[in-house]
Amino acid sequence: MMDGGRGQVNVALEVLADLNINIPVCGMVKDDKHKTRGLIYDNIEVPIKSGSQCMHLVTRIQDEVHRFAITYHRTLRDKRTLYSILEEIPKIGEKRRRELLKKFGSIENIKNATYEELLATPAMDGKAAQSIIEYFKQTSEA
Repeated sequence: MMDGGRGQVNVALEVLADLNINIPVCGMVKDDKHKTRGLIYDNIEVPIKSGSQCMHLVTRIQDEVHRFAITYHRTLRDKRTLYSILEEIPKIGEKRRRELLKKFGSIENIKNATYEELLATPAMDGKAAQSIIEYFKQTSEA
């Protein structure tokens, strides 16, 4: 089931056919006010009565898809934010950023880590660990 009408369903079916995947695909047909009015399946529009159990199910599916998409995009945004902060620290390149986030899980944990904990991180050396300590010391004093 996809949030799209006849055009989107046909494109999805073409892509699936190119990949030799044969599964049923239906789409949600919207009215002028962007409210779902039915499903498109096998190139036939099947109307759904407003207030019916079927409409309730379709609405719940749409709500869950929307919630999942919002959560996913927030996660991406948060990861971009984390990386941008670490990019400001001298001697911390992409590999070290990745290792730090893998080990500590958050900027706050990196900020609170000791020199020894930072040094024990793969790809880190003493100068890089000291650079992190100094960076967070300066930003907390500012």
